[in-house]
Amino acid sequence: MNLDDRERSIGKIVFVSADRFTVELHAGTDNFTVVGFDDVHYVARIGSFLMIPVQLEYVVVEVVGLREQDNRSFGYRAENSDRVLTAKYLDVVPVGMLPRAREEQFRFGVSVFPSLYADALYALDAELDRVFETQNAIEQVPGASTLPDAIDTVTRFRSLTIGRSVVFENYDVKVRIDDYFGGHSAVLGNTGSGKSCTVASVLQSLFKKEDEYLPRGSTFVIFDVNGEYKQALEPLAANNDIGVRHVVIDGTADAGRFRLPHWFLEQSEWELLLQASEKTQTPMLRTALGLTSLFHNKSASSLKIKEHVIATCIVECLQGADGDSPVSKLQRVASLLQKYPTKDLNMNLLEKYRANFQYGNFQDNNQKKFLQEICAKLREDVELPSYVQAPFSFNDLGECLEFAILYEEAHGNRHIRDYCSSMLTRFKSLKERQEYSFLRYQIESGERNPSYSEFLTEILGLEANGDNLRKKNQILIFNMNAVEDEIVEIVSAVLARMIFQLLRRAPQRNRFPVHLLLEEAHRYISPIQSRYPSDANRIFERIAKEGRKYGLFLIVASQRPYELSRTVLSQCSNFVVHRIQNPEDLSHIRQMTPFISDAVLKRLPSLPKQHALVFGTSVNLPTTFKVRDANPIPRSDDADIRFLWFHERERAAQIEIPKSGCEGQLLN
Repeated sequence: MNLDDRERSIGKIVFVSADRFTVELHAGTDNFTVVGFDDVHYVARIGSFLMIPVQLEYVVVEVVGLREQDNRSFGYRAENSDRVLTAKYLDVVPVGMLPRAREEQFRFGVSVFPSLYADALYALDAELDRVFETQNAIEQVPGASTLPDAIDTVTRFRSLTIGRSVVFENYDVKVRIDDYFGGHSAVLGNTGSGKSCTVASVLQSLFKKEDEYLPRGSTFVIFDVNGEYKQALEPLAANNDIGVRHVVIDGTADAGRFRLPHWFLEQSEWELLLQASEKTQTPMLRTALGLTSLFHNKSASSLKIKEHVIATCIVECLQGADGDSPVSKLQRVASLLQKYPTKDLNMNLLEKYRANFQYGNFQDNNQKKFLQEICAKLREDVELPSYVQAPFSFNDLGECLEFAILYEEAHGNRHIRDYCSSMLTRFKSLKERQEYSFLRYQIESGERNPSYSEFLTEILGLEANGDNLRKKNQILIFNMNAVEDEIVEIVSAVLARMIFQLLRRAPQRNRFPVHLLLEEAHRYISPIQSRYPSDANRIFERIAKEGRKYGLFLIVASQRPYELSRTVLSQCSNFVVHRIQNPEDLSHIRQMTPFISDAVLKRLPSLPKQHALVFGTSVNLPTTFKVRDANPIPRSDDADIRFLWFHERERAAQIEIPKSGCEGQLLN
């Protein structure tokens, strides 16, 4: 053992087993502290590490308990014993091996056990960096020839500081950039424990890098269901090279608000939106979505299919609609021909065969001739079109649902309208509800509809730069504080799915990393599958399982881990856990995270505010830390009850009530 090791010895190993050692501290150790050659070390803090020299390595051990000798067995009375002179012991567990050679890395597991009376040493900061593999937190980048002459060198983060250790005095806790942001992560904790501040602090630490290179290539898409992050993250845009875009989703179609063209929704998302049952309603919805492509397609083949569908529905209206009066039947036929005319099928046919709308018949018994001309448009080998997400008006889908039901009735299914009544009611509700205005994209005459690529370019913070694209915004905040959970679920699922499909189909895989921050994720990622055939869980569970290889990562923030999808949580490779006291949540974390021990789990209920436990692939060993102060903080501060309750007379109430709008519409 070299001289430095001798000078930092704190005690001797007096007990060795396969999973636990005991260290007896040197006599005279006061309050379990040691004055080393470099500083005062508090060696007996639960969760701290000690080094035990064995051959050319150190056994790294974690302190899990501390005690002193029980003098009662020697007949001493407690009040007469000198606590300073009594023997003090540390219970420690082995966690890994650290080679003495600085170029070699820490490894888990113990290959050589210490002998009795081997020295136990306090850990140096340099050794902690090697244990956590966060040494050289900033690396220089060679060959940056495109920079101005005034900039000699450029750097990148290898590790990111997220807070200050509560175990090791003045030691910064860091996470390895590639490991932390190269996988899914979770930020968990009870309400008020500091989750939002942790997320904001990590992003501020990343984007407040002062020297080149800046993190220009990053993309953080934040689903902000509580409207917290604008205050904390928008000031980052003061750096001209970093962009922050704040988008408000309040359900309206007002200028400057988020709008989602409804034809961007896939079939499964329409099923979720309309709550379509699997056996009867889903096939009708699938048919209706396919028919929407006929109204804006001018090709000859589409015209033949369109005429076949219209002819089928006309025949059904006249011959199959039991219970309707003749007048109602003829009016429905006229409505079809008036709304969806073709060259051969239009209102002229009704005039040609002298339709009598007053009595619901045809003069001179021309109904048979009328039907013969209509039936000439029927085809035996027709194949109805599939849904291709071509632009269509929201009202078109309502008409197509009617077409699909009539078409099914014409083929003998007389009960299909009753089976689909709930879906039709839901669609009517969506047409009328103000909070869904953002989804009912009105196609104006002569207006150029937003393209899929343009929409995605904006969502990902890109802009055209000649023939290429460049990053304009690195942080995109979708503020959904003003909408209900069902809209949060639809918007988050659609945007996540669109981004996932783009990255999955990209020619160069994993070259454009995107991080989706799911705030209050338990509100739309549930462990219980929806009773509907499709729900938002599926896209997020698929991203959790497959997203890493395409460069799409989840950052899941929640106060109720028990209410989160087990699939999503089990795929997270890094965790920042604040205070959690609910036994169900603690048990859920234990089951979903195989690398967390019971000893670590026991720390969670007693963590103070702004303190957290970080563990996972980016920090080799679990460690407790105080989160860096977020500046500015998110808009999630606690209510100042004393100030708000006890005040002078006539102070104005600090709340606003909308003067107009539907009930529940929130002010911006």
